[in-house]
Amino acid sequence: MTIKEIQNEIIDEFSYFENWEDRYEYLIELGKELESLKPENKSDEKIIKGCQSTVWLDAWLEGDKLFFKADSDAILPKGLAALLVRIYSNQTPEDILNSDTDFIEKIGLQEFLSPTRANGLLAMIKQFKFYAIAFRSKINK
Repeated sequence: MTIKEIQNEIIDEFSYFENWEDRYEYLIELGKELESLKPENKSDEKIIKGCQSTVWLDAWLEGDKLFFKADSDAILPKGLAALLVRIYSNQTPEDILNSDTDFIEKIGLQEFLSPTRANGLLAMIKQFKFYAIAFRSKINK
């Protein structure tokens, strides 16, 4: 699936919920379903800077596709990370870099998140894209 197709799937899923309490619960469930990182992968260099909570992001390349695993010490950021892992894993660095994030507005996340959580979400997206830049240069060597 393309990034846009995955984002549209997420938009559809969130449209089933009538209020933000239900959407919040769904995000928590996504966080609970996210496979935790092994302790050895929770190193300081994998912490996303700019998040209020501690969020770790691990990335690796298989062929020309990037894969991600994430974890957090807080349940809501873990749910947000789960959404992003779902969107960006198994995609090329180029596709990640060329993708937009309008799904955030379409599911109403920006209205729901506090300013610090919204900044954390942007920091997460930035980190996914930084990994895409780093791995793109490895592919192009």
